Amino acid sequence: MLEAKAAAQRVQESIASAMVALSHRIHAFPELGFQEERASEWVGEALASGGFTVSQGVANLPTAIEATIGSGDLVIALCAEYDALPEIGHACGHNVIASAAVTAALSLAPLVDELGLTLKVLGTPAEEGGGGKILMLDAGIFDHIHAAMMVHPSPREDVEMRALAVSHMLIEYQGKTAHASAAPEKGINAGDALTVAQVSIGLLRQQLPSNCQVHGIVAHGGEAPNVIPGRTEAHYYLRSTTLAGLEDVRPRINRCFEAGALATGATLRITELSPPYSEFDTDSRIAAYYVNNATALGRQFDPISGTAKPMGGSTDMANVSLKLPSIHPMLRIDCGDSVNHQPEFAAHCAEASADKALLEGGLAMAWTIIDLATDEQERDRLMRRVPAAD
Repeated sequence: MLEAKAAAQRVQESIASAMVALSHRIHAFPELGFQEERASEWVGEALASGGFTVSQGVANLPTAIEATIGSGDLVIALCAEYDALPEIGHACGHNVIASAAVTAALSLAPLVDELGLTLKVLGTPAEEGGGGKILMLDAGIFDHIHAAMMVHPSPREDVEMRALAVSHMLIEYQGKTAHASAAPEKGINAGDALTVAQVSIGLLRQQLPSNCQVHGIVAHGGEAPNVIPGRTEAHYYLRSTTLAGLEDVRPRINRCFEAGALATGATLRITELSPPYSEFDTDSRIAAYYVNNATALGRQFDPISGTAKPMGGSTDMANVSLKLPSIHPMLRIDCGDSVNHQPEFAAHCAEASADKALLEGGLAMAWTIIDLATDEQERDRLMRRVPAAD
């Protein structure tokens, strides 16, 4: 095991500059979910150069990748994200995530046969609201995989992602346009419908469970001040600690939107923009291996105080964790006072601290996979959970 880890580290050191270049390249050309054409191609090319067999467009998703090397009976997947956020680019550091996954994969590639591994890298599009991993789960891409992992940049070093379940909703009201001054009585005000809904949600917040969040934006509010809005559109997220909690509160939020339609006479349409994201179930045994390996590389995990905020963001990797043993550690980068989803954080994701994090996070994952492959008890635990592929 120690020899394998030393060999993986030698490979990681030899590819370090190329992995940093890959991260910076993805960072410089941000692409939105399901549009990551360049990023997915670059990730696929890097893996193919390391001996992986790469399939593009899996699960009927043009920018999804499945790359495979080895033929061992233990199957481990590394998940690579590479979508960016509108307007602010890689403000969640998916360039770091993708490059860390490739780093881990290439570091392990020469060792898969002696470790009895089949190693996969899954390029998963549209984590920022599109649910790419959930679509790939539904398509069977994660079938017969024994464990999965990824790492994520953050202001904190943490072994787990404290993820909330989330529902992504598109809210549309259809009314009737009219001259706002000469004949307002002939209109049906879709803007008023959305206003009523927003006020209702604002009042409801006092009665919502403390583990629940609801927030949104107006994506289209009307055409001109002198035209009664005939159409409005909003994007809303509803979050809770679990999928069950999400379902409990969802009817109350829906009634707020329905109130807008009832009050104004507009028609309402609510569309799910992706399957709901679930809560995260971190596999404690894999996480313990990762902590040991990351600590050996000099990573220092931040203590969780009693006043630490228990709620966090959401990820479609959480849905994967409910199906198979998974981890999603957070990598601290030097980001000043900024946090994920701020443009300042995006800038830090292509700086030296992020480069160091991706290399160390990638190697820590590689070492963790070596532990899983060489610990007979752990290997047996993972393999008992999943039937062998046909």
